[in-house]
Amino acid sequence: MEVLSQSELQSLQQQVTLALQEDLSAVDADYDITAQLIAADSHSNATIITREDMVMCGVAWVNEVFQQLDERVAIDWQVSDGEAVKAGTVLCKLSGPSRSLLTGERTALNFLQTLAATATLTAQYTALLEGSNTRLLDTRKTLPGLRLAQKYAVRCGGGKNHRIGLYDAYLIKENHIAACGGIAKAIASARQLHADKPVEVEVENLDEFTQALDAQADIVMLDNFSLADIERAVAINQQHAHPAKLEVSGNITDARLHELKATGVDFISSGALTKNVQAIDLSMRIS
Repeated sequence: MEVLSQSELQSLQQQVTLALQEDLSAVDADYDITAQLIAADSHSNATIITREDMVMCGVAWVNEVFQQLDERVAIDWQVSDGEAVKAGTVLCKLSGPSRSLLTGERTALNFLQTLAATATLTAQYTALLEGSNTRLLDTRKTLPGLRLAQKYAVRCGGGKNHRIGLYDAYLIKENHIAACGGIAKAIASARQLHADKPVEVEVENLDEFTQALDAQADIVMLDNFSLADIERAVAINQQHAHPAKLEVSGNITDARLHELKATGVDFISSGALTKNVQAIDLSMRIS
């Protein structure tokens, strides 16, 4: 089971607070005017179920929603993050004040349906890479405000995290190269500024690829390369005095994953894991 880092836990609390504030003028269930139609002393039980097959992700976010709203709400989880579950499965059982259950319902489900969708799509992609040493990476193409949440969801689905932001690794792209005066100059500057940070260069053709290898990049991203050029790049890399880790990106589809895993590249990165997700169909039923 994946473990949330301290920074992810802090981000989680902020995400939930902001999400609740979108529904409430303050993080206070009393601001839910529809819930006020229910007697204050009313108590209910509820279940959250999935209407489709999915990979579970979002336990801590649901817990935090009700923790911030009303500590009297008790949640009994039937599944864990990273677990594959079938349609119709009860994910958790809840009990507590009826008003609080209803007030937190949509916010809790919004987190759950989005994070489970990310984990589920990631699991589908990673399954297509079985039998190879190629690892699936996410990107920074995340939903605004949910970067660390979706990065966690990718791990729950069996994927790996690329850099978290602009601070923890170099990714030198076309515009950086142009502004620096070339690939070699960009890499040299990166080494001088932060020698401890990994340096990755995105290249668009085999000539740029060779330049990146000669300048001793740690990782080279082959952006929208044809299959033939990817195979050629792998061969060049294997014979080079300073081989790099190779990453493929661009137009990553189910069909392409099948052919790419046979090339021997180290990584395949896909923005679709976090930006093209379709929310999982969930339901909370109160009794």
